Amino acid sequence: MYLKSYIFKFFFLSMQFAVFFATRSSACEIELVIAMDVSRSVDQYEFDLLRNGAANAFSHPEIMEVIAWMDEGMMVSVTQWSGIGRQKVSVPWRHVKSQKSLDKLSDDIRTMKRAFRFDFTAPAEALIHAFSLFKQNHRSCRRKIIDLSGDGRANQGGDTGITADLIARSGVTINGLVIRGDNPDPLNFYIEEVKRGAVSFVEIANGYDDFSRAIFRKILREISDLYSANKLNVIQKY
Repeated sequence: MYLKSYIFKFFFLSMQFAVFFATRSSACEIELVIAMDVSRSVDQYEFDLLRNGAANAFSHPEIMEVIAWMDEGMMVSVTQWSGIGRQKVSVPWRHVKSQKSLDKLSDDIRTMKRAFRFDFTAPAEALIHAFSLFKQNHRSCRRKIIDLSGDGRANQGGDTGITADLIARSGVTINGLVIRGDNPDPLNFYIEEVKRGAVSFVEIANGYDDFSRAIFRKILREISDLYSANKLNVIQKY
């Protein structure tokens, strides 16, 4: 019964999106939702590494260079998630292209407050939440990407793989950033249940201290895959 209502909820949301997307004019390259796991396995030190790592990525010269090549820039939103009903947008949709706009985005990510602390891990609900954010963006983009990062497998909520399949069928790419170190190792879960869609992939962080490097490479890889020799030359240096 839960699965039926779960799938109905998703398809109702998809129908709303179909109408909404048809009314928007194309105005940027990428819509990117960064969804960070802040469940009870993440302590405050690790949360600081998450937000500082993401902030550092958007202020990195290489990422600024690639975004500068985009005709109309890109849209970015950052959300935090944990258990069922525990998802919150920390940085609403932001249009970035110039260094000034990227600096502001970086500052807002670096200073965002933690949304949840002692909850379970429900990645299926996190994906539905992230998918729903595309409806709130009124600047249509050529590609839609969800970045789901986390350090563990699901221990609450719906079926992650089914949810990811349904979202990918709507033309959204879901990439994973798995933070290794837990037991059982969450890597296979992110490969088999999270990663979906065109040119999707899973980036690996070997613990939270490696998150900054991993999210930089992840974002650079995502935004460099734009069918341009000039843009692709940037990623080849790393």
